Amino acid sequence: MAAMNMNHEQFQDMMENGKTLLVDFWAPWCGYCRRIGPAFDKVAAQYGGDMAVAKVNIDDEPRLAEKEMIEVIPTLVLYRDGQALGSIVAPESKAMIDSFIQETLAK
Repeated sequence: MAAMNMNHEQFQDMMENGKTLLVDFWAPWCGYCRRIGPAFDKVAAQYGGDMAVAKVNIDDEPRLAEKEMIEVIPTLVLYRDGQALGSIVAPESKAMIDSFIQETLAK
């Protein structure tokens, strides 16, 4: 299962829902974003039953990116109960994303 594409309204619904949510803030013109995309989709398949996994295109949702203070892409942010627990910028591999998720949820 690939990560779902999320807009501002869907993001707000998830924040109010209180679920655990992993979001990849990216843009189609970002070469590194496209390169890490397949690893992020594998993360979505692995964790999809435990948390929502989504992508937000910052070109389509610039206000959301600004509100979440995204300055560099790709940035992955892990949320729970409407709060950002942590973020990672430009992860190099699926293993690095897995470590980020496990370490952040363990806090």
